[in-house]
Amino acid sequence: MAPFTLAHLSDPHLPPLPKPRLIELAGKRAFGYVNWTRNRHKYQRREVLDALVADMKAQGPDHIAVTGDLVNLALEAEFAPARAWLEGLGPPDRVTTIPGNHDAYVRATFHRFGETFAPYLAGDDGRIGFPSLRRRGPLALISLSTAVPTLPLMATGTLGRDQLASLEEMLERFAAEDVFRVLLVHHPLKSGARHKRMIDSAELLTLLKRHGVELILHGHDHIHSTMWFEGPNGNIPALGVPSASALAHGHTPAAAYNLFTIEKDNTGWRCEQTVRSLGAGLQIGQIKHVKLI
Repeated sequence: MAPFTLAHLSDPHLPPLPKPRLIELAGKRAFGYVNWTRNRHKYQRREVLDALVADMKAQGPDHIAVTGDLVNLALEAEFAPARAWLEGLGPPDRVTTIPGNHDAYVRATFHRFGETFAPYLAGDDGRIGFPSLRRRGPLALISLSTAVPTLPLMATGTLGRDQLASLEEMLERFAAEDVFRVLLVHHPLKSGARHKRMIDSAELLTLLKRHGVELILHGHDHIHSTMWFEGPNGNIPALGVPSASALAHGHTPAAAYNLFTIEKDNTGWRCEQTVRSLGAGLQIGQIKHVKLI
């Protein structure tokens, strides 16, 4: 079996932000708009995102996973440009996306992500909902959603009992299959920031300890991250990436994406990670290569 390559990027926060209507700047969006105009527009840059995507396409991945936060304030005017950007990334059979907290920023447009990106969300059964399942080569891509509207200054996420129960049933069905299970989720499974955490991460970790997956991919924190969590047959790697449109600022690294090479050999699964990141002059280069499994 030839190696399968999976590219992972997250949190593009597609710039520039469309000019909001006055009626849209109420409640949480008002705080977000002030943050964008004072700070975020300086380091969330479209030219950075375009350079990263061009480099990623040049690597020729078999599939691309985008783990949320395609938009910023979930304004009505943000969704059509984000859909056009995603279509430029690749067709729905080659690209999978899930929502992040910014995609569900307010209740008024909570439904828009599912409507706009339906072909990129749907499972192989055509259903729009979570968890969803896509089989690509030797991979089982399992998509979750932690995206829920929250109060101002909060960026927490939650799965909920129904999604966790459905995930357990799905993983139980894989028990007898020789498949490389990749879990896609926006929020990391462990966070030191109370206002940004996944509220029911303990329940998810308990479930994964029983049933396991081979790899977990997430975004949200805008940093390079590798964590290991207990599974039934050893530790499970969970990896996060910086924002795909970010210039380096403060303690936050520049835009990057991960490229995973996955194959089966006589001893089991092999998975190697390559990190490619923004450097000087919008140049993208390899900064890390490591064997995970």
